[in-house]
Amino acid sequence: MHLVHLASVWLHILAAATWLGTMMFLVVVLVPTLRATGDDALRARLLAASGARLRALGWVAFAVLLGTGMVNLVARGFDLTDPSDLTWRLWVGPFGRTFLVKMSAFLVVVVLSAIHDFRIGPRATTLPPGSPAALRLRRAATWIGRVNLLLALVIVFCAVVMVRGLL
Repeated sequence: MHLVHLASVWLHILAAATWLGTMMFLVVVLVPTLRATGDDALRARLLAASGARLRALGWVAFAVLLGTGMVNLVARGFDLTDPSDLTWRLWVGPFGRTFLVKMSAFLVVVVLSAIHDFRIGPRATTLPPGSPAALRLRRAATWIGRVNLLLALVIVFCAVVMVRGLL
């Protein structure tokens, strides 16, 4: 079981790094670079093409994080088939409170990502570049991306606290 747990933790960290890395790349490199070109049509095409690839990678990372997270909880002694563990034991104490914050943030990230990836983002890149509707959707997509990045950093902090403790 120890080797399974180690492999699961490794995959969990790798998936988190991949997910965070795609967001950082978009926020820090791709969007500012495309904005600097001044070519709205080129920006829309490149965001649509790169967004599709990064979106797929992000959703695979979410699935891996969810699966490995469950394996990691079992390795820490939680029984995910026991109602008392799921309704009480998992959520109490410093670990449980931190886990609650982490899972709440993760849930918000998944919902915002779905809105961004399957509604706002694709619509923003198909509208005429520079149109008021495209600009409004692009602004919304930008803010969702920023909020998700901030929440991702909260999630990583919670993960460290869950393993190492706050003090």
